[in-house]
Amino acid sequence: MSLKRQSARMKPPKIRIFRVKPTNMSVDQDPIVSSEPSPTSHLEVPPQNSRRVSIVESIHGHDNYGFESPRSRKVSANSDHAEIGPVRKKSILHNAHPVENVTLSGNSDSGRQINGDVRAKKNSVTESVHSKTRFSDMGDNEEDNRSWWYAFCMKCRQKETHPSWQPPHWSKICPYPFCPTYRQFSRMIALVLIGTLSWCILYSIVGETAAPGGHLFQLILLAICAHFGGWLMSLTTLPALIGMLFTGVLFQNVGIVNIDASFNHITGELRQIALVIILIRAGLDLDPSALKRLKFAVVKLGLVPWVAEAALVAVLCRFFLDLPWDYAWLLSSIVAAVSPAVVVPCLFRLRSRGYGVAKGIPTLIIAISGIDDAVSVAVFGIIKSIMFSNDSLTFQILQGPISVVGGIGFGFLWGLICNYAPERHDPFMVPLRILLLLIGGMVSVFGSELIGYGGAGPLGCVAAAFVSIYFWSKHGWEIEDNPAGTAFEIFWMIFEPILFSITGAQVKLDELDPHIVSIGLGILIASAVVRMVVTAVLGIGCKLNLKEKSFVAIALMSKATVQAALGPFTLGIARPNTLEYEYADKVLMVCVLSIILTAPTGAILITLLGPRLLTKTKFPEVPEGWRRSHRPSIRDISIIDEEEERDENIEASVSTTISQKDTSKSEN
Repeated sequence: MSLKRQSARMKPPKIRIFRVKPTNMSVDQDPIVSSEPSPTSHLEVPPQNSRRVSIVESIHGHDNYGFESPRSRKVSANSDHAEIGPVRKKSILHNAHPVENVTLSGNSDSGRQINGDVRAKKNSVTESVHSKTRFSDMGDNEEDNRSWWYAFCMKCRQKETHPSWQPPHWSKICPYPFCPTYRQFSRMIALVLIGTLSWCILYSIVGETAAPGGHLFQLILLAICAHFGGWLMSLTTLPALIGMLFTGVLFQNVGIVNIDASFNHITGELRQIALVIILIRAGLDLDPSALKRLKFAVVKLGLVPWVAEAALVAVLCRFFLDLPWDYAWLLSSIVAAVSPAVVVPCLFRLRSRGYGVAKGIPTLIIAISGIDDAVSVAVFGIIKSIMFSNDSLTFQILQGPISVVGGIGFGFLWGLICNYAPERHDPFMVPLRILLLLIGGMVSVFGSELIGYGGAGPLGCVAAAFVSIYFWSKHGWEIEDNPAGTAFEIFWMIFEPILFSITGAQVKLDELDPHIVSIGLGILIASAVVRMVVTAVLGIGCKLNLKEKSFVAIALMSKATVQAALGPFTLGIARPNTLEYEYADKVLMVCVLSIILTAPTGAILITLLGPRLLTKTKFPEVPEGWRRSHRPSIRDISIIDEEEERDENIEASVSTTISQKDTSKSEN
């Protein structure tokens, strides 16, 4: 009797269950159940057909607070239900305070509380397996994660877009991340097989030139190893061209290759092709709207500091290196050029973090570097044509203006041809435009050399690229993210190791004069300081503060591409054991020193001083036309409009579906 009275007094409150229809709910999610008593619970009638619960769901089961349990019922230490009803009090050793549940990834799950009414977040089976895997990996590699070798291996890793298939025991034989994935390993095997068999075919065609020790074999070996050396240097966030240059110096002085005077003809032609690619990329990087908006700033900060640096280098080389005035001005026109290959990657890293965006500083620096390259190569061509010309003095004086007018005129005409020749809706428009621009640039450079107007070719190359991208942008192409820009970036990836490795291979350490090296370093340091000061002073009136002026001045001190392309030119023309050969050797030495001194220094200073000198935008947005972050590949180039093709496929699938429905209705 007493038991019935006690059960009547301790009758638990009724609960109200809300059944929510799940919408887009995964397998591991449950509908929300409220454990609060309803004020009208005595009027509610429970449904007759209640939902049957699977046995599997007992893993995530909950305590039924309406169940009348005996006094002897034990409460599990892992139970999370609230103390509702006549349950036994828990031990004082039980942690009754809310504890933050820290997940394996470091994020806190604020939804779960001990003894609270908030449901705990449930993980699916897949998430649980991955969590256990990450936890085990974290425990096994805790010491490796702190080692420099582990960090280096992680740095070498590339982000894979799709999961890699691998044999069953590959992870045990080649543990991650110390060994390559099966995809990378198989890719290297395929490339080795292709390269080896291609060399065998080439050897069967050309003979001893492709044999070990031959000219072609040495160039191929030097280019491949230079690419690998550039990749190693890029892991340190320094420009890859530094590693390529040092690879050439190392291979030449160790004796692996011997790039002597017999290579002058082929290396000269390779440099000319590389120069065409450099100039076309400089023209494609010029934004017409940015030039219109920043025309005064580009002229002031680009041309005037260029003239100041070139004049100072010419005077110092004339009196300290004993160079004649023609060689001194020739060298100064090369040294004064700025390298976009060093500046642009560093600017992109700063741009992605929001530095210098508000005032368009990255756009300004890229425009200045492109103008500098064009002016340097044009002045170099004019001086070179005058130096090696046998015409009269009057003709030599008129050669400069004729080269400027002729080069710009040819570039404008070729840009119009590239705009109208492939019709804009032609399915082969993209490759035709790329080939036309490449062929036009090569005709401009090689043709101007043939007729004796060397300064016209570089100007025509830059002008053709600029006029072409101006018209193409009106048809929907972006300035810096377009198929032509991507194609020439790929061409540059091929010729960059060739250019810098050949330039480095022409430096022989045993023939260096320490006196000339020290004087050359002093001239380069003095010219860089003067250029930075002039740039900072001329920045007045450009709406830049003192820190931003200093950053622009520092960013424009880097030199690499034009110096590597034009520095060895006179050495290939001059005869050995002559006075002109000594002058050409000094020109090459100063150009190589300018790359070694300013390229890594400029990259480091831009990376370190950018966050301190530039204003950061809180929410950086990548504007249209900014350079992509990933390395370009041949897959980025398409001969068709992918968006248009995708729309056509969607329309075709929709029409097919509608026709099938109509057919089924008519049959019924």
